[in-house]
Amino acid sequence: MAFCDTSQGQTACEAALDQYRRALAEPSLIAESALPCLRELGLVAEIPDNPGTFRAVPPTAAAAAVLAPLQRQIRETREKEYAVETALNSFESVYAEHRRQRGELFTEHHGSRNIGNALEEALSRCRTELITAQPGGRRSPETLAAALERDGALLARGVRQRTLYQHAVRAHPPTLAYVEQVAGLGAEVRTVAEVFERLIVCDRDVAFVPVGEDRGRAALEIRHPAVVRILVRAFEQVWAQATPFDPATTARPDIVLSEVQLTIVRAIVDGQTDETIARRLGVSRRTVGDHVRRISEGLGSHSRAQLGYLLATSGLVTPDPGQPDGEPS
Repeated sequence: MAFCDTSQGQTACEAALDQYRRALAEPSLIAESALPCLRELGLVAEIPDNPGTFRAVPPTAAAAAVLAPLQRQIRETREKEYAVETALNSFESVYAEHRRQRGELFTEHHGSRNIGNALEEALSRCRTELITAQPGGRRSPETLAAALERDGALLARGVRQRTLYQHAVRAHPPTLAYVEQVAGLGAEVRTVAEVFERLIVCDRDVAFVPVGEDRGRAALEIRHPAVVRILVRAFEQVWAQATPFDPATTARPDIVLSEVQLTIVRAIVDGQTDETIARRLGVSRRTVGDHVRRISEGLGSHSRAQLGYLLATSGLVTPDPGQPDGEPS
């Protein structure tokens, strides 16, 4: 049987355990026969007055001798990590100041830590208004807890805060609890079937949008007045049509359900898949499938192709007010 390899974090092998049992039971054993792992772990020690022999050492005593160097290395590594992080934060401040002085209008931030630092810096300067759009449905309780702490500080200093979610969050208890708390502090929250993209805008001066499909990998910081103005205008248009989110209302209002179904119906007519529709609405594919099944049963459809045809000819699909209808103005 192979010896233990403690450097790889493996558990003790039977050979080592058996030899340790014998060392505990016998006064002394020949030192040459001691397994390397027992020596490495400090579980055997040479008998001073009987050279060439060894005896067992209690694990607690061995731990004090073996773990101390490891704990010292861990402590030194953590101290070095803190020192490096502190130094980088100092350089980050210099970099941010340099960027502001040069009037740089677009900056890409890569990695969650850099994105978080840039957002934190912008939010610390936010004084009048914060608008956010959060697509994708539910957020984790941990994320909501961090957002509540941040939002509470902003609202306490008089910042107006408006947030757009997708209708899917209305069935998510952690989000309901979060909205109830921030609404009590003065925040405004509304929902729509589909949010155009994740967006954060501070004081209409600086905006953050994701770079690429993976929203957590990179973000673009935008300080160009014209671009920020366009993003705010897009938010305002959606906000005007959104449904106020009142967490005290336990039942989801009919307008929300009909709007979700209408969005799904339009997407089906456009030939989109359930997976694509689910991603747009921030719900699960199963939820979309349930809606499609109920719509199919209502129209007597037996296939996806037939459903698309029936929807297109049934008069149920009205033009999307957000899309051009092709008629001359």
